[in-house]
Amino acid sequence: MHKLAVAVAAGVPIFELAIPCEVFGYERPGLTDWWYDFRLCAAPGTRTAAGFAAPAAHGLDALAEADTVVIPACANVIDKQPPDLVEAVRTAHANGARIVSLCTGAFVLAAAGLLDGRPATTHWMHADQLVARHPEVRVDASVLYIDDGDVLTSAGTAAGLDLCLHVVRNDHGAAVASALAKRLVMPAHRPGGQAQYIDAQPVHEADELGPLLDWARRNLHEPLTVTALARRANVTTRTMIRRFHATTGTTPMAWLRGIRIDHARELLETTTLPIDQIAAHSGLGSPANLRHHFTRTVGVPPTTYRRTFSNAH
Repeated sequence: MHKLAVAVAAGVPIFELAIPCEVFGYERPGLTDWWYDFRLCAAPGTRTAAGFAAPAAHGLDALAEADTVVIPACANVIDKQPPDLVEAVRTAHANGARIVSLCTGAFVLAAAGLLDGRPATTHWMHADQLVARHPEVRVDASVLYIDDGDVLTSAGTAAGLDLCLHVVRNDHGAAVASALAKRLVMPAHRPGGQAQYIDAQPVHEADELGPLLDWARRNLHEPLTVTALARRANVTTRTMIRRFHATTGTTPMAWLRGIRIDHARELLETTTLPIDQIAAHSGLGSPANLRHHFTRTVGVPPTTYRRTFSNAH
């Protein structure tokens, strides 16, 4: 039987720990002939973030015998990851185990060197920190999970369910995974990726360009160009491009496109305006152009995003 071990470290968030326990830890009669030989692995006296005791029947050394090892979210992303856990995960991988991390569990995998040169994801709030601490990791914060063969990582929190269902799909097939998703009362596949859940981040703009960018935000419905921005600031287009990059880290048109997408997101969330009017108000022109840029940036079409996040009545 396939041995699946969940590593429980001190302070592990209870939700991320519950996900693999729910998906892999129960027999599933009527779904498949075999399920997982599930085991919790923890050092004696380990407690979760909520203070619950984790009376595991196995120590972390048992990870070395597992076929699949699941690392839930770590206690925090600031401190150094527990050396005994890092070494146990490294040994399990060397022994041929498939390693799965949920949410910030990717920090443990990175500390073990398992993500060097690989694509990986984590919670979008901590993606920049993972990049800064482990620049050798190819972090992609826009997806719900990444399957890189023997190493799999999920995005934040609930995305752990998506990845665990993906593991079931790989092991037992799509029909079993879909049936399990119905028992869990969740979709077998969620559309889009983590990008649709990331808050629009304000750009810290220097005073030199601040008034110009505020003006641009108020006039997104206009056909703004680099020339129009330069004329407004009374500088040459070359100077405008140089100042823009120095201030925002990107080009004028890329900044405008991002601001227009953010405005479209806000309108989709807070109004019942039809798509053609949202396209016009945000300066993206036609509904087709809005769909193209919105889907490319956010990961789902505008109509799907509205169904998920609309607060309008």
